[in-house]
Amino acid sequence: MTNPADLDVAAAGAALRSGDLTSLDLTRACLDRIATRDPEIGAFVYLAADQALQAAAAADAELAAGEDRGALHGIPFAVKDVFDVAGWPVRFGSAHYRDRIAKGNADAVSRCIASGAIPLGIVATYELATVGPDQTSLYPQPRNPWNNDHVTGGSSSGSAAAVAAGMVRFALGSDTGGSARSPAAYCGVVGFKPTAERLSKDGLMPLAPSMDQVGIIAASATDAAAVFAALDGHEDAYIHATGNIAYGRDWCIGGGDEAVILPLMDDAASALSLTGAKIAMVQLPDYQRVEEAGSTILLSEQVVSHWTELENDPANVGRMAYSSLKSGVGITGENVRAAREIATKFTNSIDAILAAHDVIILPTTMTTAPAFSDFDSGEPVWTAMRTIPFNLSGHPALTVPAGFHQSLPLGMQIVGARGADALVLKIGAAFEAATDHGALRPYWA
Repeated sequence: MTNPADLDVAAAGAALRSGDLTSLDLTRACLDRIATRDPEIGAFVYLAADQALQAAAAADAELAAGEDRGALHGIPFAVKDVFDVAGWPVRFGSAHYRDRIAKGNADAVSRCIASGAIPLGIVATYELATVGPDQTSLYPQPRNPWNNDHVTGGSSSGSAAAVAAGMVRFALGSDTGGSARSPAAYCGVVGFKPTAERLSKDGLMPLAPSMDQVGIIAASATDAAAVFAALDGHEDAYIHATGNIAYGRDWCIGGGDEAVILPLMDDAASALSLTGAKIAMVQLPDYQRVEEAGSTILLSEQVVSHWTELENDPANVGRMAYSSLKSGVGITGENVRAAREIATKFTNSIDAILAAHDVIILPTTMTTAPAFSDFDSGEPVWTAMRTIPFNLSGHPALTVPAGFHQSLPLGMQIVGARGADALVLKIGAAFEAATDHGALRPYWA
């Protein structure tokens, strides 16, 4: 018999409405999973089990009375430690905030709760949503469910680990330079960064405000679509789809394990072509230049967002976060202006490609998840990925599982026109249906 925790959002919802399943049973199944698997993984840093069971009982009563709040009604979820949840310890992964209790709900949390979803607890983040894993931050970082010797990536580390380990079907994350997409790719799940400013960031800890976005990490693209619909509440402005997909093959080369990435992406393009899509190779702008521009803007903004911590309480900021934040101090206004010019040109180039194609496909990361031992020096380690440009441009970007190397997952990124969020998710779901990568899980019992 299928464990209720393994049901996707649609199947769980159908069972809840037919009476074959209760939200209490589903919530207990997720809590049992947390009890048995999280000691090994370490995703949750705060668990509100009693509160969750009370909310589940209320969801059951509402559904029994005919009050249906939508697809997420009765479905448990987890919250990254950067979103406020009223009365909960939301500490941004930092000892500076060790005693912080959130006074209200972030808008994304409120929307999930208003949709009937059941918040289970808080999951880990890299400190202040910067870099990691750092042994000098508030708590240890989660381990990758596929191989505990490897990291999950960041900064939505706990969100990706919790979903990949089957403890929840979805979790809220944030994405400033790929912080939802890269850990999702490393953990073999789905990560979605919607169109810029489409989802409210109220109650989300700011890092680099011009690049910060609410992110969704889910077990499948269809689950992510259900969560996005609940958070967004608007019809997609993008209607027409041509069946044309642009393949940014040049971004499969350089900065990583291209001998692995290139054939994996070629296979992914072939799988999409077998669904009836027309694949066309396109040339994307020079990646290195755009990444440097994104890093300049991110570092210049994050030092402003967290200057108080640096100046007033440096002893309670972990080594890696402190180093990352301080690296923005010397960035000048001229540096930022030049970076924004590059960002504008990049955005225009992507818009031109998307004027002729539904989406662009390209890698999410250029390697599998690094090992914890790679970080033994205590210094940040650069990891090659292809995510930060779309925080600059504001285009919606989705990562879906696309294969494995040495038993660790890799992801394909799908990028669409601004406002084409539903189309991006639909193509992600089509790719999942055409392949078995997303069906594989690190746990089978």
